[in-house]
Amino acid sequence: MQIKLLSLLSVIVLSLTAARAQTEAPIDTLTNRVNIISSDVDVMKRIKITGYMQPQYQVADSSGVASFAGGDFTSGLNKRFALRRGRVKFTYDYSNTQFVIQIDGGEKGVSFTDVYGKYTEPWLNAFSIQAGIFNRPWGYEIPISSSVRESPERARWSQTLMPGERDLGVMAGFQMPKTSMWNFLSLQVAMVNGTGRSASDFDYQKDLIAHLGLSKNICHEKIKLGVGGSYYSGGIRQFTKFVYSNGTNSSGVKTYVVDSASTNKDAIAGRTYIGADLQFVYESPIGTTTLRGEFIQGQQPAFGNSSTTSPTASSTSDTYIRNCQGLVAYFVQNIKIIKSGIVVKYDMYDPNTDVAGGDIGVTGSKLTKADIAYTTLGFGYLFYINANTKLCLYRDMVSNESTKLKGWTQDLKDDVWTFRLQFKF
Repeated sequence: MQIKLLSLLSVIVLSLTAARAQTEAPIDTLTNRVNIISSDVDVMKRIKITGYMQPQYQVADSSGVASFAGGDFTSGLNKRFALRRGRVKFTYDYSNTQFVIQIDGGEKGVSFTDVYGKYTEPWLNAFSIQAGIFNRPWGYEIPISSSVRESPERARWSQTLMPGERDLGVMAGFQMPKTSMWNFLSLQVAMVNGTGRSASDFDYQKDLIAHLGLSKNICHEKIKLGVGGSYYSGGIRQFTKFVYSNGTNSSGVKTYVVDSASTNKDAIAGRTYIGADLQFVYESPIGTTTLRGEFIQGQQPAFGNSSTTSPTASSTSDTYIRNCQGLVAYFVQNIKIIKSGIVVKYDMYDPNTDVAGGDIGVTGSKLTKADIAYTTLGFGYLFYINANTKLCLYRDMVSNESTKLKGWTQDLKDDVWTFRLQFKF
């Protein structure tokens, strides 16, 4: 009898154990699947995708004009449609590490604008290091996104001295978290190639860029103040022994004086700038009022005598060294009730501060159109259709120095109208 009872109990226990195993197996599978999905969702939450596109229509006063309003007009053309920027940005954040890729596409092709990684130490969350292709830490206008800038393009001096805004290298930064009383202070120091984001380096010289900024919100966040200073120290390789700089000839005419010492070849021509920037923002019941200004001056080396643009590739041309100066100032008034804004912008760039317009074109001067100073007065109207769509109507009124150079004796007809839509997500 006891044997029969034990046998019966054994069968019952085995049956219950089997049933439990059959019940738990699906639960374990479901749990695993939930954990996998949760892990995938966690990864997706760390990825942020943003972007914007800027289709536009432009009309220039004359055909084939050289322009800093989105590039030169081709010969015989004074009207054009263009996709000025079409960008998608992927940002991955995990712990104290950030990885960024930004792609830009348009009718001229597709390229990378940003590709960098950034690490912030976990103790103070203040010191960071990043490497790759990123914005040069200079002033205010260069790092600011083109999606929020009020004018269609950056200043002429910005496009000339730092074309493409970005460079390849490494950058260290410091800024305390927003909860800290020291958050108003920021510092970035970068070491870069100096050739921009889309060109390989062509010399052993590396360029140092530094920016120190102070910003503070006062009066219950209604007023925002910012001030900063920038410094650039670098250079370019001289590919010939002929180096030209400003001077005077035996007749007292301002011209270029050549230094042809054999040691000049493969030496470095200094590239140095200093700059300052200032921002003032006031939030009123009417809307936001913004005053912003930036100044730069320094020494600019370039290849050949036809351009002062910072070189992005090696050359067989001689080196020309000029002292330059630039300025940009903004006034922006947003009006909440009509979802609109007006912008006035003044932009000045003098590529050669050692000469005046009247010196250019004088017999024996050897000065060219590359030495002509420009001012640009811009007026714009902004209409914020919704949170993701903006309309911009803008006119660049460009003025050049009057010179004695043929074709440049008076102001050229090179003003440009820009009609732009921006779609942002």
